[in-house]
Amino acid sequence: MMYAKGDYRRQVMVNDTQGTDYRPPFMRDYGRIIHSASFRRQQGKTQVFPGHESDFFRNRLTHSLEVAQIAEGIADRINHMHRSDMGDHKIDGRLCAAAGLVHDIGHPPFGHNGERALDAAMRQYGGFEGNAQTLRILSRLEKKVRYSKPVAGDDRAGMNLCLRTLASILKYDNEIAQKRPKEDKVKKGYYRSERPIVNEIKKRVLRNSPLPADTTFKTIECSIMDLADDFAYSVYDLEDSLKAGFLTPAGILASSSRLLQKVAAAVTKQLERECSAAQVSAVFAQVFEGIVSYGEQVPTHADAVLTFAKAYESSQQLSEDSYYRTRLSSALVHEFIGGVKFELNTEHPALSKAYIDGDLEMKVEVLKQYTYVAMIYSARVKLGEYRGFQLVTDIFEALMGDKGDLLMPEDVRQRFLATPEKNKAKRARTVCDYVAGMTDRYAMEFWARLKSDAAESMFKPI
Repeated sequence: MMYAKGDYRRQVMVNDTQGTDYRPPFMRDYGRIIHSASFRRQQGKTQVFPGHESDFFRNRLTHSLEVAQIAEGIADRINHMHRSDMGDHKIDGRLCAAAGLVHDIGHPPFGHNGERALDAAMRQYGGFEGNAQTLRILSRLEKKVRYSKPVAGDDRAGMNLCLRTLASILKYDNEIAQKRPKEDKVKKGYYRSERPIVNEIKKRVLRNSPLPADTTFKTIECSIMDLADDFAYSVYDLEDSLKAGFLTPAGILASSSRLLQKVAAAVTKQLERECSAAQVSAVFAQVFEGIVSYGEQVPTHADAVLTFAKAYESSQQLSEDSYYRTRLSSALVHEFIGGVKFELNTEHPALSKAYIDGDLEMKVEVLKQYTYVAMIYSARVKLGEYRGFQLVTDIFEALMGDKGDLLMPEDVRQRFLATPEKNKAKRARTVCDYVAGMTDRYAMEFWARLKSDAAESMFKPI
């Protein structure tokens, strides 16, 4: 069977009978996530473009909703296409959707720039990493259930989700080092404070069996969520960039060799197989193939000029016309979902795999890396990036400074002061959790109350 009794076990087993006769455990977890404060806060966190720029652009919340839907669609398709050989190993689509809803819940304000700022501040105290923070929010920080006895010095049990649900967001089975040299980047994984929880997750999901040699712990639901995230990232960030006018099809097809080489290098590093600038160009030539059409005849010089003008017009139309963008995005997502392959692990069903390979894997990665590389080297984006990094750094330093506890909300202050002053790592983690949970707007308002010359109301709650 794909799911066993241990998968449904929660961190704290409580006598809870609310709707258990008609709501399966994973469905209940889905509901807990939807109604949580951390899930709602994603609406105030930037995906690519700041939310105040336009109501059209995606934020972390709308991105997560799209990932959840795509993940459930992938699971439904696998169950349908492999129904003859899956038997009782059917994948729970709603669990995959739940993983999609929370996969980005650990991101701090200002996305990767806020993440870099917090990691720099926490380098000697266990670092900061978005995936690790996601697990920490779900298993510790959300205010729903407490342990009867502290686990690793902390009695908080977060949302108290099923262990298989927690496993669905455990993308990297790696404990992050408590201290590391300045030049070393943080490795993705989980914090030491959540080690006992991760051990319990693996024990229950693997049904008390050891992890097979040369095998990475990553559940089928996590694999599906990861693919859904890549599909949404590669397609919808491109759509937002086209809408914003940062990118146009003609501009992409005429990309400089320098940009194409940077994208090719990023794809090569990610896929661990060679990708050339020519392959990057070929992907976009295929994506936007309808823009240039010579017909059956060899074009004359005049024809080429007219074709160029027509291509430019089509490029602008694709950027400005919602129907064109929607058709493009829909076709790409449909193509990607249709290319997902499935490999059943009969010995450890939870470790079955969903994946893409070959040209499709290359296409997804090229789309994803192009948008990212093109955007991060934009001067307009760089300005916001610098501001986000500096703003998060300033807030963290103020809260960790002399009498910084006076700037904290009451519940954060109490936890901070309950920690002995000599345990600076634990105090820093308390501050880090608070700052990481801020939305972009809240962080900007908090910073303004610390640094801005403009008058700020003393009556607005912290």
